[in-house]
Amino acid sequence: MLWAAAGVATAGFLVALEIVARGYGEAGPLANLGREMVLAPHSGPLLYAGLALMMVVLTWRQRFAAAGAAIAIDVVLTLVRWAAGADLNFGSGALWVMLGCAVLAVTRRTGRERALLLKGVGLGLLLVGGHKTGDTWLLITSKTRHAVLDPYVSAADHALGNPSWVVGRLVAATDPVGTHLLGAVYGQLPLAAALFGLYQLRNVAAERGFPGHHLVRTFLVIGLLGPAIYMIFPVVGPVFAYGPDGGHWAVADLWPNTAPPAVAPHAVPFDAVTPRNCMPSLHTAWATTLFVHSRRAPRAMRWAGAFWLVGTLTATLGFGYHYGADLLAGVVFALTIEAAMRLFDRGWDRAGTRLVVLGATVFTALLVSYRLLPLEMARHPWVYGPLLLLATGSVIHRYVRTTGRWDAEPGGKTTAAGQLEPALQQA
Repeated sequence: MLWAAAGVATAGFLVALEIVARGYGEAGPLANLGREMVLAPHSGPLLYAGLALMMVVLTWRQRFAAAGAAIAIDVVLTLVRWAAGADLNFGSGALWVMLGCAVLAVTRRTGRERALLLKGVGLGLLLVGGHKTGDTWLLITSKTRHAVLDPYVSAADHALGNPSWVVGRLVAATDPVGTHLLGAVYGQLPLAAALFGLYQLRNVAAERGFPGHHLVRTFLVIGLLGPAIYMIFPVVGPVFAYGPDGGHWAVADLWPNTAPPAVAPHAVPFDAVTPRNCMPSLHTAWATTLFVHSRRAPRAMRWAGAFWLVGTLTATLGFGYHYGADLLAGVVFALTIEAAMRLFDRGWDRAGTRLVVLGATVFTALLVSYRLLPLEMARHPWVYGPLLLLATGSVIHRYVRTTGRWDAEPGGKTTAAGQLEPALQQA
C-alpha cells in the first residue's frame, strides 16, 4: 500500500508538472519521455543507466535477455531514423524494455515477485524521470523568477576569496585538456551515481530484496527538494550574471578575470531562459553523497568517489556555474538529507535528530546570511570566511561522529552507504 501510494503521488506530481510546462508552451516530463520512445533521446547513457538499475532485480539470464532486447530495439529504431533522415541517438530501447517489464510485472507476476520487479522498474524510471522532472523545474524557475540574487551571493563570496574567479582562471589556463576532462566529470555525474548504485545493489536479485539505504535514494531526494530552494533563492551563476553567457542581461562582463566590487547588492532582472539553479549547488550535493557512499567500496571505487568529488567541485567553480557560497550550502544540504535518509531506515534517535536539526539550522543560516549580511561579509572576510567554513565543518564533524556511533553499536546493522569517518580517521 505504501508503494502504491508513492506511485500515485509521483504520477500526480508528474501530471501537475506537465500541465505547468504546457502552460509555458513547453513539453513536460511525461511528454519528453513519450517522445524519447520514438524519437532520438537526448541522453542515451542515462536511459541505459536506468535500465541497468532496473536489472538488479533480475537473474543473469533475464538481464542478458533484457539488454539484448533493448539493443535490438535501438538498432531497429536507428535504422528507421536513418532512413527517415532524423537525428540518430540510442537509448529508446532501454525505455521500451523498462516499460515492458512493468507490464510483465502486472500481468505475469504475483506477490513478492511482482512487488520486487515493480520496485526495480520504479527505480530505473525514477532515475530517468527525475532527470526530466529536473529539466521542467528549471524551466519553471526561469519563467517565474524574473529577478535573480547574484549580487548578494557575489558580495558574500568575497569572504571566501571569490573562488569561482580564481578557479576559472586556472581552468582557462589548462584549456583544452582540463576543460574537456572537467566537462566529462560534470556532465556524467548521474551515470557515475548509477554505477555506484549498481555496486551497492548487486545482491538484490540473490537476496530478493533491496537494502534499507542506498545511494540512489539520497540522489533522488536531493533532486526532489533542491529545486524548491531555487524558487526561494534564485541565482544564475557567475558566468551568466558577470560573464559572457549572460549577454546584455549580465551585470558586467568580468568573469573570470576581475572579481566584481562589493557594492550595495540588489536583485537584478534576468532573461526567461537561464535556469536559476545555483543555490544550493546540487552537483556539489550529489558529488558529496557519492563520496560518502563510496567510502566502503573497493579501493578503486573509493578513489573514483574522491576523484568525482574534487572534479565536480573544480568544474562547478571553474566553469563559472557556481559561487563558493553555493558549494558550502550544497555540502550541508547533502549531509543533512543523507542523515535523514539513514534515520528513516534505522529509526529516529536523539543523536540523529540533533544532526538533522543542526544541518537544517546551518543551511538556513547560510541562506539568511547570504541575503542579509553580504556587505558585512565582504568588508570583514577574515571574520566571516572562517565562520562560514566553521559552520560547514560543524555539520561534517557531527555527521562523522554520529554515523560513527551508529556503526559501532553492538548488533547495529550496516547499510549499503559508505561513511566519511573511515577516510577522515585514516587521514
